Amino acid sequence: MALIKRALISVSDKTNVIALAQGLHDLNIEILSTGGTAALLAKQGIAVTEVADYTGFEEMLDGRVKTLHPKIHGGILARRDLTEHDEAVRQAGISYIDLVVVNLYPFSQTIARSDCSLADAIENIDIGGPAMVRSAAKNYRHVAVVTDPADYAGLLLELKTAAGAVSMETCFSLARKAFAHTAQYDGAIANYLTAREINGEVAAFPARLNLQFDCVQTMRYGENPHQLAAFYRDMLPADGSLSNFIQLQGKALSYNNIADSDAAWECVKTFVQPACVIVKHANPCGAATADDSASAYRLAFAGDSTSAFGGIIAFNREVDEDAALAITQQFAEVVIAPGYDAAALAALAHKNNLRVLAVPLARAANALELKRVGGGLLVQTADNFNIRAEDLRVVSEIEPSATQIEDMLFAWRVAKFVKSNAIVFAAQGRTLGIGAGQMSRIDSTRIAVSKAADAGLSLMHSAVASDAFFPFRDGVDVLAAAGAKAVIQPGGSVRDEEVIAAANQHGIAMVFTGYRHFRH
Repeated sequence: MALIKRALISVSDKTNVIALAQGLHDLNIEILSTGGTAALLAKQGIAVTEVADYTGFEEMLDGRVKTLHPKIHGGILARRDLTEHDEAVRQAGISYIDLVVVNLYPFSQTIARSDCSLADAIENIDIGGPAMVRSAAKNYRHVAVVTDPADYAGLLLELKTAAGAVSMETCFSLARKAFAHTAQYDGAIANYLTAREINGEVAAFPARLNLQFDCVQTMRYGENPHQLAAFYRDMLPADGSLSNFIQLQGKALSYNNIADSDAAWECVKTFVQPACVIVKHANPCGAATADDSASAYRLAFAGDSTSAFGGIIAFNREVDEDAALAITQQFAEVVIAPGYDAAALAALAHKNNLRVLAVPLARAANALELKRVGGGLLVQTADNFNIRAEDLRVVSEIEPSATQIEDMLFAWRVAKFVKSNAIVFAAQGRTLGIGAGQMSRIDSTRIAVSKAADAGLSLMHSAVASDAFFPFRDGVDVLAAAGAKAVIQPGGSVRDEEVIAAANQHGIAMVFTGYRHFRH
């Protein structure tokens, strides 16, 4: 247990610092502070001693040197349980500092500015702050360290109820958080600097990549019951990412629930119109747009009702009672949407085990995609490219109609989220058959045709999207025999002319995007 008699407060983020300092003052805890923080507290009438007055050494070099002093670090690092430490600080005229409240220069916020220069970034690298935080965290048995304003209220409550002391459990918890804070800070600096040269050139990726994630929950098990698993959230998750979810009802999420939910959410939020996407084993098995969420769900479900059993259902609009009642007619693992009206929540509540997630809708995606491999990590930028109608290159003799272009673009948008090799048949804003994850493209095409037949859906006059080029004409022959009349694909095969000739022979409109969407 750490008895708090003297605190040092030096914060860049001054959120709630006045309330904290007032609370410490009311508990007769002496306050040391620096520069702007000291001035702010003094202006509020809170008794505070400037660090420079305490150390007898005026800060210098534009504030770069102010807390790097033995009277600061000796007071923080001295172990109260060692007689030799106590004697050393006493002879040096050093007083113990029992509480360190420090947060650091806003480096990440600074480099996020579009006009940030290397010089600006360097000036916002904190030196004294991390040193104090690490000193206090190392000596957590005797010193409490607070780096997050969210912890101020809890600290004050404990001090009030424990006669000015902080428990060992709290000190250790705060120390762990402090070390994580400085690690994240140093990682951000390393990421920024190792991607830059002195001449101003900026690399796409840093030479040393530091990643920081917070553990949200541990899972009952991983992808399979014999595996352990946990879910970590990015320290700065993208707006609209799944990790921002709020679970409104249902059982705890599993490893596979989260993986599949992410696939569904990332797909559905790319649509502007009301849309529904149903995912099973990380692949869309049905997707549709319509005038409302309920209609979109019914169309998506009809695309492959067998695979939709136990699937993940995602919407890009608020779910109303009509959509909720439709969902409850089948077994689903998770439903995701930006929101739910009261009647929808009441209807979904009848499915006690159904996991209901609310996620704020935003189009942003993760800046980087990561894939672990043996002994390393693959890193790439996100596949955020969406083709526009004006970017399509017609390569067939037949020009696609406006309706066909719309159908192709819809199918192409879904295909981006289907595991390669991916084939998607679609018409009128809905998927009709999806072939995913096959070693050959013709097999994916045949599976998509088979899926449509099983669902009782006609492929006549449908559009087809292929995530990568057709290596041979055989895939075009199969989709043409099924009734498709328009194809969108990247192009780029050495046999493009053969494939285009097949399209012309079958009377199919074909367009090239120039971009592929492999997804492994």
